[in-house]
Amino acid sequence: MVAGVESRILQKLQEWEQADGKLPDLVRLYREWLQIQVEALSGIGVAGSSLSADAVRHRLRWGVPLLALEELALDWSQVATVFARVAAWANGEPGGSSEEAERVTNIAHDRSLLGQVVRTWYQGRPLRPLAAEHGVDHDLLSSVVGATLRPFLLAHSQALVPQVDQESWRRRYCPICGGRPDFAYLDREKGARWLLCSRCDADWLFQRLECPYCGTREQEALAYFADEQAGQLYRLYVCERCRTYLRAVDLRCTQTEVLLPLERVLTLYIAEQAREQGYRPGCVAAGL
Repeated sequence: MVAGVESRILQKLQEWEQADGKLPDLVRLYREWLQIQVEALSGIGVAGSSLSADAVRHRLRWGVPLLALEELALDWSQVATVFARVAAWANGEPGGSSEEAERVTNIAHDRSLLGQVVRTWYQGRPLRPLAAEHGVDHDLLSSVVGATLRPFLLAHSQALVPQVDQESWRRRYCPICGGRPDFAYLDREKGARWLLCSRCDADWLFQRLECPYCGTREQEALAYFADEQAGQLYRLYVCERCRTYLRAVDLRCTQTEVLLPLERVLTLYIAEQAREQGYRPGCVAAGL
């Protein structure tokens, strides 16, 4: 059940490939990564929560995410295996023959270093010093760590999200893992805006007129643009104060199933347009 959405995405991509003969390169790469994620999820299972109801309420009241790193109860052998697979995928060198692939993959074989990298990333601290020390590209290392931890975070977030009081949270970071949002959607019922965590895919209710990155509520600094070619299904929220953007899908514009993680890939062209206009992805600008 944990990999339900991911499995449906794989099925949709298979149908797409059968209809068109092949997938666009970026979508094909995404499918390869998703297959790694689904296989990892099958070994993790559905995670429970050790927090009592009172502890959950206390943390949320004080703005503390529900999932600290130690509460992930990571199986480090499994983490190392997933890390090595993701590193090979990210480098496009399944055999690990390139020097870059070898240096990144070597991190998986050093349990102490792997733990240090994971802790640094999860706590939102800079990875650049570690990346430079070990001769690896910072962006590559950050992507590999995030992709590695994603299935572990997904397993927990799906169990914890129902415990979040959405009306009382409304903060700019995820109530589950503390990650920043990288996507959003407007719900079908009221058009309320929900943010999607870039790390664990948890969603939470948020204000329509507030930047989820710098927090400004100045109306003159906030705007959105609808994608007319997509029937206004997609939106691009921008903030002139911090020059960030956030992609969103308006569920009121379609009655078909929308698989939110897949929408990140399908709306990459919108992200590119935003970058050409000088805006930055908000979760990156926020340091995550």
